[in-house]
Parts: sequence; structure tokens; C-alpha cells
Amino acid sequence: MATDAAAAAAALAHDADAVESGNLLRRRNVGSNADDAHAEEGEEEASVERAFLDKPVPTWTEQLTLRAFVVGFILSILFSVIVMKLNLTTGIIPSLNVSASLLAFFLVRLWTSAIERMGLLKQPFTRQENTVIQTCVVSAYGIAFSGGFGSYLFAMSETIAKQATEANDPMNIKNPQLGWIICFLLLVSFVGLFALVPMRKVMIVDYKLTYPSGTATAYLINGFHTPQGAELAKKQVRTLGKYFSLSFVWAFFQWFYTAGDDCGFSSFPTLGLEAYKNRFYFDFSATYVGVGMICPYLVNVSLMLGGILSWGVMWPLISRKKGIWYSASLPASSLHGLQAYKVFITIAVILGDGLFNFLMVFGKTVIAFIDMYKKKSKSLPVSDNGTPVATVEAESFDDKRRKELFVRDQIPKTIAFGGYVILAVVTIVCLPHIIPQLKWYYVLVAYIFAPTLAFCNAYGCGLTDWSLASTYGKVGIFVFGTWAGASHGGVLVGLAACGVMMNIVGTAADLMQDFKTGYMTLASPRSMFVSQVIGTAMGCVVSPCVFWLFYKSFNIGASDSAYPAPYTIMYRNMAILGVDGFSVLPKHCLTLCYIFFAAAFAINVIKDRLPKKVSKFIPIPMAMAIPFYLGPYFAIDMFIGSTILFCWEWMNKADAQAFAPAVASGLMCGDGIWALPQAVLSLANVNPPICMKFLSRAANAKVDAFLGN
Repeated sequence: MATDAAAAAAALAHDADAVESGNLLRRRNVGSNADDAHAEEGEEEASVERAFLDKPVPTWTEQLTLRAFVVGFILSILFSVIVMKLNLTTGIIPSLNVSASLLAFFLVRLWTSAIERMGLLKQPFTRQENTVIQTCVVSAYGIAFSGGFGSYLFAMSETIAKQATEANDPMNIKNPQLGWIICFLLLVSFVGLFALVPMRKVMIVDYKLTYPSGTATAYLINGFHTPQGAELAKKQVRTLGKYFSLSFVWAFFQWFYTAGDDCGFSSFPTLGLEAYKNRFYFDFSATYVGVGMICPYLVNVSLMLGGILSWGVMWPLISRKKGIWYSASLPASSLHGLQAYKVFITIAVILGDGLFNFLMVFGKTVIAFIDMYKKKSKSLPVSDNGTPVATVEAESFDDKRRKELFVRDQIPKTIAFGGYVILAVVTIVCLPHIIPQLKWYYVLVAYIFAPTLAFCNAYGCGLTDWSLASTYGKVGIFVFGTWAGASHGGVLVGLAACGVMMNIVGTAADLMQDFKTGYMTLASPRSMFVSQVIGTAMGCVVSPCVFWLFYKSFNIGASDSAYPAPYTIMYRNMAILGVDGFSVLPKHCLTLCYIFFAAAFAINVIKDRLPKKVSKFIPIPMAMAIPFYLGPYFAIDMFIGSTILFCWEWMNKADAQAFAPAVASGLMCGDGIWALPQAVLSLANVNPPICMKFLSRAANAKVDAFLGN
């Protein structure tokens, strides 16, 4: 079972949870991960629950312990800080499930060991309680992503509106304030939890949807709670702690050299000053080296190719057209100049990629339902390639036991329907008071269509492990923004509607993932639902507070700052396009957007049609688009991380599979958590003492001459 835990950890480690504030990708190596999950299922199916047969299953109330939620709260703060930092720097957010599972296991084991020594232990730590903590933590730090701090929500601010130059009147601006952000999230984050609760048995038991991420998490947790798995988990935690310490100390050391702009190791021109001007350099970020170790190789290679194509080829060529395609007098940040090509070509690739994936997932869903109708079968085909699976299967011991316990603790439908209606009414009444431009009838229309869209997203996620929440959000931007019009705050309406749609459909899919994990660990659906509600409530308070700390401490949103929040300008410009059309774009920008939109769609079609042994070498358009705006510096960090992992796997694959996720998580957690003391130092006006800056020989001679005089 130790090897099973390691394999599950490796499966999770190579998942990219989200890139582009929501869309790259729950692209979790869908084919390979799903295959791995099925392979493991075949190996373990007859033995997992027999291994736990002598251990009683606690009731749903016994699974909801005080220690579970204390640990969940501590970890939600830790991971909210990490996700917020990633969200505001590049928007690339890898799966943190391994870290959350490991730390939850470690902290509760520490807690129970201490109490046991005092003779006060009343309830042992079970895999069901572990699942409850996992669900609570993931739903809490998920708000740091779905709350829109790096996308739609901060895109409403004056800081981003000034960069967009269009639609920056007061009617289309709402600056962040802690109070209204918390209220907004409390209103929109819970509705999705109630939308699909009545469908949980249909999705998990009847349709037998795979939900590869939920399945992999369940294998991980099941593995922890065997003697061999527990021993491996202890070693992994020690490894995580060691690299956490190294990463934190390294971040602290770097801080001393950042007394001014472009100072410190993060501005080290490792590839030369000319390359540095085009953002080709290694910035010594432990966070993104760790992210590179977690993300799939193809994502990392795609990022590098995108950085080379854009900053190495396209932008230098377009910049030569200065004065011809766009005015030579414009500042570098103007969206009527070179910046427009960077922003809108990136948007075109994102939309092209998103459209393909929406059609692909929606198409598989429709085909599955047609197949069910034709065969009048209760089972839906859920294989990766959309082909039917056998509808008559011998039910295994594990399936019987899991089904029995999963169905036993029903969540009353009156709670689901009543909760949805009550929350919808409250939101329809209250949300226009927070954002007056968002009229009550916009919210009503969104909530009428939301359950259907939530079902489509949750079902598609079960088939492909792909959540298209941000795609539905972008549809909301265009539909509601166009409906409202520029003179009635259409930009703000579109962004707010994006938040409403993203939260509903995203939360519903996440809940089904959690139900799948609970199904395979014998955690009660009731305890899972309660844990998700409590975790979401934590996230609605913790994430805004973490964002507020960043907002008050750092220059968020500026393209040249440490926290550029790159997708905020993307989302705002999508809203402007929905309201004003394409008249604001410079010469040939729209043509290039059409070309890149078509190219992104075509590459995905080709990738989907080719055999896996060929398609695994074709880069991912969405990943290629991310450096278009930011530059390739973080892609170099990630490429180094993936190179370290590749060499490690080449030398000792078993060791790498077991411990690489822990090393990567330690690097990310240590560097990420340094943001807290750094923010506190900034608020206390404690500044770094040294500026380490690099100059060319000619510039250095001028500085020396100036100082000499």
C-alpha cells in the first residue's frame, strides 16, 4: 500500500490545477491520469476496503471533529497565502492536494499523539476525518482563486481601469474594500453547493463518473492510513519540512537586497542584459521551481515555447513597426501601442483554447446522453475517448460497501432545493446593493440557467477532469456586459456576472470531486457537505483578508511590479470588447487576434485527433499564451524545476515519485509563506537595507564618473 500511496501522490503531483486564473488547466494529463486511476483501481478494487474491514466507520457527526476544523483553518490560511501569491504573480496555480493531505495528516497525528500520551485520546484519527480536513482546506483556499482577486474582481478597480484606457469612468469602476468583497463572496460562493446535491447519487453511483482528481486524492488518503502508508507519509512530511525551511530562509535572505526597483536576485540578468530586457532570466524563485516540479512536462515546455515565440520573436518584430502600426509617442503601458498586441493576442489564444475545450466537453456530454437514451441504460459511457463501456458489471466488494454507506446518509432534497432558492433570493436582493450596476434581473437570469450549466460542468469534469468554470465566466462577461451596455456600467456588470457564474459552476464541480473522494474513503456525504460549507465560509473571510494584506503592502496590478496580477487586465479588456467592440485596437491587431484564435483552436483539434503517443508532444496553446504578456522569466524557473525532476526520475524513479511532490510543496510553501512577514515589514515601514542592481559596463562607467564628481 505504500507504493499505492506514492503512485497516487505522483498522479496528483503531475496535475496542473489551474493556469489562467481558472483555466489551464484542470488539464490534468487527463489521459494518463485517468488511465493510472483505472489501473490502480483494477489492482486495488478487491482489497482496499477489506484492508479496513476491521476498523469501524465513524458516523457522520463523529467525522466532523473540532480538531479537524482547527487544523483546516490553520492550513486554509497557509494555502490561501500561497495561492494568492501565485494568483497575483503569474496566475499559474498547481494542484496543492498533496501538500494539504500531507500536512493535514501530520498535524492531526501530532495532535492525537500528544493527547494520547496524556491519556485523553477519545477518538483515533481516521481516513474519513482526513477526508473532511482535505475537503475543508481545498474549498477554503479555492476561494483565493475563484474569488477573482487575480481576475474579475480586481479588474473592477481603478488601478486596472487606468491601464485599459477605455471605459474607465466611475460607472465602470469599483475599488476593492474588505467589507464589500467579503459580502460579495458570501453571497455568490454557497449557491453552487446546493445546485447539484440531489444529483450526487446519479453522478457518483449510477453514472459511475471517474473524477480522476477525486479518485487520486482518495487513493492518497487511503494509503496514508495503512502502516506502510503512514510510514511513507512521515518521511514525506520530514522532506517537506526540510525544503520549507530552506525556501523560507532563502526568501528572507533575498529580501535584504531588494531596497529599490529592479534590485535583488529576482532581477539577476543570468542570461545577459539584452536577454534581461526581453525578460529572459532566472529569477531564483523557489516557488516557481517547485511549481515546475509539479506541473506536467508538456505544460512547462509549452510555457517556454510561448515565451520564446512572443518575447524572442513576435514583440521585437512588432516593436520595429513603432510609428507605422501605432504611434511612436505612446508610453509602453498604453493599450493603443505594443501593449495592445500583447494583451489581445493573449486573450485570443485563451478564447480559442477555451472554445475548443467547451465544445469538446459539451460534445462528450451530449454523446453520452444520446448513447444512454439509445441503450436505455442507467450507466453512461465515461471512458476518455467517449466510447461506450460495458453496462453489465459484476459489482465488487469495494463497490458494494462504498455504495451502501454513500447512499445511507442522505442529504434531504428539501435542504438542497430550499437552500438554493433562499440563497438565490437573498443574492438577488442584496447583490445590487453591493454593485448597483448589476441589476436584480441580471442575477435572476444567471440563477435560472446556473443549475443546468453547473450540471454540464460537473458532468464534463467527471468525464475529463476539466472544470470549465472560467470559460462559463467569460461567457457571462460577454452576455451580461453587452446586455447592460457601456453607458450603464456594462464593464462592471460583465465582470460581476463573471464572478457569479464562475463561483456557481466551479463550486458545483468541486463538490462532486469531493463526493467522489468521500465515496472511496467511506466518508459520509453529509460530513463532506458540511465540511465544504464550513471551508467555503472560512475562505470567504480568510482570502479577502489575505488579499487585503497584499493590497495594502505591495503595488498590485502594475505591469512592472512584483505582483502584476496579469489576468486582471485580460478580464477587463474582455469586458470592454463585449461592450465597445474592436474599434480601440491598433493597426493589424485584430487580424493577428483572428489568426492566433484560429491557430489555438486548430492545434487543439489536431491534438485531440492524433494518437496519444504523438499528441503528448504537441504544445498546449493555453500554456503558450501565458508568457505572451508576462514574459518567459517564470517559465525558465519552471523549466529548471521540471529538469530537476526529470534527472531525479532518471536516476531513481521510485524515490522521485514518492518525494518530489513533498520537495516541490516545501519549496512553494516556504517561499509563499514569506509573503506574510514581508507584508508585515512593509506595513511597519521596515525596508530592506541593500539594493543589488546590475549595470552594463558603459552605464557603470557613467555611474562611477557621477559619483566621483
